[in-house]
Amino acid sequence: MTGILFIVATPIGNLSDITFRAVEVLKSVDIVLAEDTRHSKKLLSHLDISKPIRAFHEHNEREKTKAIIDEIHSGKSIALISDAGTPLISDPGYFLVAQAKKEDLKVVPIPGPSALITALSASGLASDSFTFLGFLPSKQTARVKLLKSLLNRNETSIFYESPKRILATLNDMQTIFGDSRKVCLAKELTKAFETIQTDSIPNLIKYLTADQNRQKGEFVILISATDKMVIAEAENQLDSLLPILCAEMGASKAAKIAAKITGIDKKICYKKAIDL
Repeated sequence: MTGILFIVATPIGNLSDITFRAVEVLKSVDIVLAEDTRHSKKLLSHLDISKPIRAFHEHNEREKTKAIIDEIHSGKSIALISDAGTPLISDPGYFLVAQAKKEDLKVVPIPGPSALITALSASGLASDSFTFLGFLPSKQTARVKLLKSLLNRNETSIFYESPKRILATLNDMQTIFGDSRKVCLAKELTKAFETIQTDSIPNLIKYLTADQNRQKGEFVILISATDKMVIAEAENQLDSLLPILCAEMGASKAAKIAAKITGIDKKICYKKAIDL
């Protein structure tokens, strides 16, 4: 018989958030794969679980995957955990899971905490439709480009950000989204100093700069959807503008100018331009 690969969610802060099922699985498997073995040994010790634990992270995932797959084929069951939360969500594991599925091995998810869902549930922002974008690019040019693409999105946008860049990111967001867009900053989720602050961008910048300690910790940032009236106005503006621009220049250049003026994605502008 072949073994099973379990994808086990672990607490993001409060150790009491571990599920009964997660504890049972961690006790039953032959091996635990952990992003940081030192960190995960503390969790297993707290749960009174003694299992072989191996390092499995972004730098060795591809190198280690074949051997892990072979062990599952030989009958061993293995649990993959991350430092916190649900594995594969901005954490290693995708390559391993994809390979296991390719070889028809059983992959069983053990659901539990996730920082992005935890933050969304208490943010006060629309939760019926959202996009998770992982970590924002560290370089400003790439970060600004991505943020601009979210300008007219009609769902909540969620991403993670480092404390080193949180102020720079908020300043970029203020330039792109203006002063009135609602944003939520969440950190230390489920811990003693949990913070979930939903406000305008200028107020959030004031909040962070008032106390340097408020800038510490890994952040979840949620951006509210664009107001539907704003989207409708931008689309009406585009419909009026494009025919004038296209009469004077090529569709590509017209789309680029129209995107800058209206804030609508350049690809959408180009498609409308070539359809004229």
